[in-house]
Amino acid sequence: MKCTVKNALLVFIGSVSTAFAATGADKGENSLLIFLFLGFGALIIVFQTIPGLLLFFSMLKGLFMSAPKETALAAEKSDKRP
Repeated sequence: MKCTVKNALLVFIGSVSTAFAATGADKGENSLLIFLFLGFGALIIVFQTIPGLLLFFSMLKGLFMSAPKETALAAEKSDKRP
């Protein structure tokens, strides 16, 4: 039993030590494609925000405005109906 536990610990420690040896990604300068991709994403967000804000303020305007007054032409049409 002790031999099995010792072997399991050695296998576990041996497999974990390779993860600590990795240095990670290269710390070089970012490429132009990354900046273009991020800029394209930012343009999408901006171009979707502008119409959204216009619709939002139009909705607020419609909610808080008084009802449109009936014009003379509309009143005349409603009087002629049987």
